Amino acid sequence: MTKVKKEKGIKEEEAGVTETVVTEKSYQELIANINPIANPLATKKLSKKLYKCVKKASKLKQIRRGVKEVQKFINKGETGIVVLAGDTLPIDVYCHLPVMCEDRSLPYAYIPSKVDLGSSAGSKRPTCVIMIKSHEDYKEAYDECFEEVSALPKPL
Repeated sequence: MTKVKKEKGIKEEEAGVTETVVTEKSYQELIANINPIANPLATKKLSKKLYKCVKKASKLKQIRRGVKEVQKFINKGETGIVVLAGDTLPIDVYCHLPVMCEDRSLPYAYIPSKVDLGSSAGSKRPTCVIMIKSHEDYKEAYDECFEEVSALPKPL
């Protein structure tokens, strides 16, 4: 999921040649750092589908990025899938959004990493909330994600 960049290059020493490798954090390592309110949490497979859907939507400018913008368009009545990052601190920044989504019956899901969410949206900055709007060009991927996110069990 998340790529941790280490120094790329070759270090030559007297003993031999060593190379540094780019490591990737696993899904299990990412979910170790999530908030207690991150429920319903998307599975590894669903997270990848959501990342792909966000990537397609961002190319067509069909996403809303950030707490302020997502909150504004939820209040205006816009529909879509709300994807929240589970590792955002402090929780108070976005803890009101799931309640707003439930009031307007919008599907929402948490994914483990805000860095991955930001990078899938084509940004270098981490993003804690994204709303994916529907579009004809990626309708199949959107509908599949919509159904799976809607089927996730909601917290009590």
